[in-house]
Parts: sequence; structure tokens; C-alpha cells
Amino acid sequence: MAQEMEHTVSVNFGCPVATTVGIIGGKWKGVILYHLTTGPRRYNEIRRTLPNITQRMLTLQLRELERDGIVHREIYNENPPRVEYSLTPLGDTLRPLLDFMRDWGVFYGEQGCEPVATTSKSGKHFAKIDMKKAHR
Repeated sequence: MAQEMEHTVSVNFGCPVATTVGIIGGKWKGVILYHLTTGPRRYNEIRRTLPNITQRMLTLQLRELERDGIVHREIYNENPPRVEYSLTPLGDTLRPLLDFMRDWGVFYGEQGCEPVATTSKSGKHFAKIDMKKAHR
């Protein structure tokens, strides 16, 4: 337990970037948040936007973002129940960062850096950036 606490302190102590990455980092959270900048979305709308994410992973990421106060989950008293996800006021403060990340991704792509399809051990296809092309 002491080692866990020591590790957490050494990684996050006084570093706002580490805090930000801890909240919105990972493969899916930034993309989920970016799609929520256009307004509230239902679960299946988000899922259709991200066809490579599993249902379990999307649920997990949304719960973590909700727990951290970034995403609001609204359950409507309808039959069948309707659930929408939206950015909270705190989550909305990430909009400039998400827009900048989008713009930087476009810029990066314009530098001749193209995603290279790779296959994981499980057989799933992923896109990776060819770093050799990135450093031309």
C-alpha cells in the first residue's frame, strides 16, 4: 500500500499535465469528449461514432468521465428509458484543448505522417503512426 501511494505521489506531485492526462488520457476518452462537444449524445450515437470501441470499454470510459465530473449522465423517465451524455460545465472547459488536439492532429497528418494499420495479438486492427515518416 505504501508503494502505491508513493508511486502516485511521485507521478502526480505538482504536475498539472499529469493530472490532465490522468483524467482525459487513454485511447478513447479524448475522442469521446470531442464528440460530446457538439452536444448531448445517446450511448448508441457515441458507439456508432467509435466503431472499434467495445461496449464494455465505452461504458467504463463514460463512467470514469462521469465520476471525475467531466461528463453528465441524464436518465429520462420514459419507457424505454433514454440516457444522454453531455459535457458538464467543468467538461466544457476542455473544449479549447480538444479543439487544439483536433487541429494538431490535422497538422500532424499534413506533415506526411500516415496511420499504419497494425494487428494486435487478439487479431484486432489498430492504427498507429509511422514514426519514421513523422521525422522526415
